[in-house]
Amino acid sequence: MLDAQPIAAEVPDEAEVLDAYSRAVVAVVEQVGPAVVSIAAGARTAPGRLERLGAGSGVLIAPDGYVLTNSHVVHAAGRLEVTLTDGRTLGATMVGDDPATDLAVIRVIASGLPLAPLGQSAGLRVGQLVIAIGNPFGFQSTVSAGVVSALGRSLRSTTGRLIENIIQTDVALNPGNSGGPLVDSRGRVVGINTAIIAIAQGISFAIPVDTAGWVVSELLTRGRVRRAYLGLSGQTRPVERRLARSLGLAQETAVEIVTVEPAAPAAQAGLREGDLIVSLDGAPVRRIDDLHRALAAGAVGVPLVLGIVRAGAQMESTVTPVEAP
Repeated sequence: MLDAQPIAAEVPDEAEVLDAYSRAVVAVVEQVGPAVVSIAAGARTAPGRLERLGAGSGVLIAPDGYVLTNSHVVHAAGRLEVTLTDGRTLGATMVGDDPATDLAVIRVIASGLPLAPLGQSAGLRVGQLVIAIGNPFGFQSTVSAGVVSALGRSLRSTTGRLIENIIQTDVALNPGNSGGPLVDSRGRVVGINTAIIAIAQGISFAIPVDTAGWVVSELLTRGRVRRAYLGLSGQTRPVERRLARSLGLAQETAVEIVTVEPAAPAAQAGLREGDLIVSLDGAPVRRIDDLHRALAAGAVGVPLVLGIVRAGAQMESTVTPVEAP
């Protein structure tokens, strides 16, 4: 008679233990995590030392050391250091900085580095799974996951310009996450995490990767982002109902020109203080942000037709923007 042998408990495969959500997050972290770096920004001190003034995250977008991050993480830093996930700390240099979109590119001198592929943000949908990887409070390679809460938000940059099509998520972010990637379930970067609302819970924002791709191209090509410039300042003001009716204007507000810089395109086109800008190339101008959007999308040197109201009469003026100084 044979002795009974105990039946060994079947050990489930690791993939079976994880549900689909967990498998997606784990796969993304394994794929993109090595390309996420920690950035220390500070002032130059004695050789080999860094007086740390700020810190954030970044993501490698090329194997030869190009790192995409937030402008506010590295802007005006005298010295930059990047720490890779393998523990190496390397000095970095500024390639280009664009405070108007809160994006910047820096570079470390190295080769064969892991990189994260850039996806597309135009196809994102509310409710879609997204993962953030960064270094909050200095805790390197921290992962948080959530969903896209809303699309098409606007966020004002430090320069006063609006950053369009901002992605809102409920991903948990903290100081130090800035500049790190927001990634979809296929491991593609769809945004760069940029801001949180301190008094709120579950409200975080990321700059769309479609914007980042354009900015990166400009920074790598020219070291700066070219924007059209008119040489005027304005403010949003109501249009009197009687005036709007008499001129056939369907809008309740317009942009009043406050100052015109001498010899600037606006001055050369004959624009004056007190003029009301009501349209640009046929599209209504209701607030100063409408002008910012048009100038961000417009090409330097391409004439624009401004519809203005002066002394109760409507007229047109053609102005040719130059590159912003």
